[in-house]
Amino acid sequence: MNRLLVLFRRLEGPQTIGRGPAFWTMFALVLLVACAFPLLTDGYTVGNTVYFFVWVFIALSLCLIWGYGGSLSFGQTAFFGIAGYGYGILTLNFGAAYGFTLIALLLAVGIAALFAMLLGYFMFFGRIAGVFLGIVTLAVTLTLERFMAQTAGPEWHIGVARLNGFNGMSAMPPLTIPWSGGDIVLFADVGLYYLVLGLLVLVYLGLRVLMNSAFGNVIVAIRENPERAEMLGYDVRKYQLVTFVIGAALAALSGVLYTAWGQYITPSSMGMTAAALPLIWVAVGGRSDLTSTLIGTLLVLAVFQALTIYGSQYALVFMGALLVLTVLIAPGGLVLAVMNQLSRLATRRIQGK
Repeated sequence: MNRLLVLFRRLEGPQTIGRGPAFWTMFALVLLVACAFPLLTDGYTVGNTVYFFVWVFIALSLCLIWGYGGSLSFGQTAFFGIAGYGYGILTLNFGAAYGFTLIALLLAVGIAALFAMLLGYFMFFGRIAGVFLGIVTLAVTLTLERFMAQTAGPEWHIGVARLNGFNGMSAMPPLTIPWSGGDIVLFADVGLYYLVLGLLVLVYLGLRVLMNSAFGNVIVAIRENPERAEMLGYDVRKYQLVTFVIGAALAALSGVLYTAWGQYITPSSMGMTAAALPLIWVAVGGRSDLTSTLIGTLLVLAVFQALTIYGSQYALVFMGALLVLTVLIAPGGLVLAVMNQLSRLATRRIQGK
């Protein structure tokens, strides 16, 4: 019982959005609607919703690293791409029988996390911080994108998996779950929807627990004043490295799920545009709050996709204008500002009664 109380307090925590029974009632209702959603719509819409959910993981990873940790990283799409290609190489070589795709998912995420650990070690223990950290991670991301784009020749292969340069890798198997009556193949439909939704709920709640724990408090303290945190005896570099690796693993999970969803991955997933878009999602939502990041990412993605019908250039212009508007009007995030305003209005109404 005591452990459950401690867990609930960590879930509750000092979040900007998400305190009190009203929030958790709303959370339960939204989750119930999300669970019933595939029963109320067609298969295409369900698959498209999975696409939206997949990108939320990379947004939450940036919220953790940038919003809570204070380290602006352009490297999330690098980890996204490494894991996506890792999943493709493993599954094309070893197949999908006996649920190997789930093992490939874990291995691909682990490879990206290991790469992040090595990169983060040299950055944080090399005392790289501030804008220079963003420059280094952007350079790594664009270097990987340029390298993968030059691998079109037949000599660029790992086993039977060809890298294919700008065309990317394709035809890798979707996620499969081993079952006594035969493997359950999770195409971009109802099965994959429920798997990704379950992972999203677990990641969201897990991050709430993490950031409301002692570890999360130290990370926020480092963001506010790293010198003071170091004077209090905390090894700032180790905390920053662990946060960076966790964020990289979440971005890698997004990359594997994206690859399994579409059964392809290309170098453009690590390009400049791809690296910038998650920053806009998180900035618009509110980088200092997990809930507003989640809501903001889904909203912006929906608008972005709707605008691409008229041309991708219009969608990109809209994203740029939205970022400028956010910086000028609500630097903490448009969604976060709206949610806080609604919360204040509700509180005044209750007190007025």
